[in-house]
Amino acid sequence: MPLTIVPIRTRRDVRRFLMLPRSIYRGDPNWVSPLLRDIRASLDVPSLGRSNTQEAFLALAGTRPVGRVLAGIDPVLNARKGEQAGHLSLFECIDDDEVAGALFEAACSWLRAKNIVLVRGPVSPSGPAMDEYKGLLINGFERPPVVLTSYNPPYYQRLFEQHGFAKDLDVFAYYLDADRLFARNPDRALEYAARKHRWRLEMMNPKNPERDIRAIKQVLDVAVPAEWPDMIPPSLDEVRLMAARLMPLCDPELLIMAWSGDDPIGFGIAVPDYNQVLKHLHGRITPVGALKALWYRRRIRAIRFFILFVVPAFRSKGVSHAIYRRTFVRGIAKGYRWGEGSTIGETNLPMRHDIEGIGAERYKTYRVYRKAVT
Repeated sequence: MPLTIVPIRTRRDVRRFLMLPRSIYRGDPNWVSPLLRDIRASLDVPSLGRSNTQEAFLALAGTRPVGRVLAGIDPVLNARKGEQAGHLSLFECIDDDEVAGALFEAACSWLRAKNIVLVRGPVSPSGPAMDEYKGLLINGFERPPVVLTSYNPPYYQRLFEQHGFAKDLDVFAYYLDADRLFARNPDRALEYAARKHRWRLEMMNPKNPERDIRAIKQVLDVAVPAEWPDMIPPSLDEVRLMAARLMPLCDPELLIMAWSGDDPIGFGIAVPDYNQVLKHLHGRITPVGALKALWYRRRIRAIRFFILFVVPAFRSKGVSHAIYRRTFVRGIAKGYRWGEGSTIGETNLPMRHDIEGIGAERYKTYRVYRKAVT
């Protein structure tokens, strides 16, 4: 059957784009379908009245969907980094070199027409600055993904690399085993560090989040390294948007802010692993699905440590270690038995040192690729 690549333009196209993964992962016990409404919300389809900073493509063998990809541009990130870069996301494909090559060429051609010279991916459909669905899984296939992390068949690595994509950056996921973390109780040392360096930890207040949103913004303005190619400090509105997206997932007792006097100096956010719920919903929340969600939500036994930042002046002063410790203690009390710390860039040596220092084990690697498109 002839192979064609079509841009997404109609609601029927969107539906076929959303439903394609079901055929790719049929029979894979580790795959967890994200909520279709969330993926749908990330698509900017021109004919549906959205913006044109991205384009989604569908590969068809005759009339049968066999692959998909999303190409996008983050103008703000490019302006701040002085780049002409684009990104790829939501790539799914049958094990076929021709299909993958046609999808990559369609995405690169669209980016090239917009004067983009470099493409990175796969990254979050919300853009490369987001730490959701970041990178291509290249090891650790024996365990299912935790919430908002990637999962893909092993052959995707071959499809990317044989079509000219080279490694840009690896990011790691760490396994947090409750029985192995903090082999030595650090509480006395952390209490001493807090007194010596004059910092304290407090719970965030999800019922009145504006103070914490502004505090997070203040920390990120200082703590995000300028040399990171895929991240810049977000605007206040972007922090609000991130909070609104994460708040329904959060356990308030796992939201921790560090202060020195009235100044915020760091924060940590962990979320329950809602993939343990989503695997029972098959991408949709129906009336029956809502009841299932309530049932399985009470049985979540894992968390994802999603993000941790400390301002430079308070690094190596026990703050990040204390945030991990507070999260561990509260998590155990609430019945969580394991977790994942992700994703941490291979070049982020201080963060790798901190999480390995509490007894975490690196168990998954995700790879972000790059390719010149000119």
